[in-house]
Amino acid sequence: MPLEHPPGGWRRAVLDLDTPTQARVADALVGGRDNYAVDRELVDRLLRLAPDASAVAREHRAFIARALRLLVRQFGVDQFIDLGAGMPIPEETHRIVQRHNPEARVIYLDNDPIVVATGRALLEENDHTHVVDADLSNPETALSTPAFTLLDRTRPTALILADVLPHMEDDTTARKTVTAWLDAVPPGSYLILTHHHDPDDDSPASTLAKTIRAEFQGTPIATTHRTRPRIEAFLEGLTPLAPGLVPLHTWWPDGPRETPVTPLNLLRLGVVAMKP
Repeated sequence: MPLEHPPGGWRRAVLDLDTPTQARVADALVGGRDNYAVDRELVDRLLRLAPDASAVAREHRAFIARALRLLVRQFGVDQFIDLGAGMPIPEETHRIVQRHNPEARVIYLDNDPIVVATGRALLEENDHTHVVDADLSNPETALSTPAFTLLDRTRPTALILADVLPHMEDDTTARKTVTAWLDAVPPGSYLILTHHHDPDDDSPASTLAKTIRAEFQGTPIATTHRTRPRIEAFLEGLTPLAPGLVPLHTWWPDGPRETPVTPLNLLRLGVVAMKP
């Protein structure tokens, strides 16, 4: 599987092992091995604020897996674009969808050099899965890479934006990015979206959201916890599938919940929505 580069190039991320990155911190949070001491230090800070952060991170991936299974098995989607994909994990997008349809095509897009290099090495022999080295906020350039010529642009495609938009603080920039990617796929396509949420209601969950935001402001993993109306704005023109935009653990769970719901569980919402 070739490593994709756009014509003309762009200002790509710089490899810096002394500075934590979003992708490596996320990897460390779920017990991965593609991270460094600086990443684990940030995870330790988060765990002091929210001891269940690792468990909630795993629940996040479980939601993505359920959404992918729904789209590939019940709706027959066989083209997937994972935007801001992050570090490879055991249950990656291509493993889930190709388990049910070996011919399904998956494109991972990221501009973190370690993510790209790791993905290239792991997926070298998978002809249906490609890694594109690109900035997701520049869809026009990303879509011009050779990997995207392998997709049928007339058939439904699933876009995955998993915990990506919280790292875009400006609402206008984030909305333009979502709109541009949705414009690039045909009607009948789907968006899988997860986003950090602030209920903004003086509840323990809202207090925790504000505490986390303040604690990590200015770090590479600073996040924007948006209110429900601000998250719903990203879904304008789309048709959410039931049960809509909800806390991840309530979106078609695989079985009864075995652990208590904590404030952190309420700080991430997810949805699967169709482009009419």
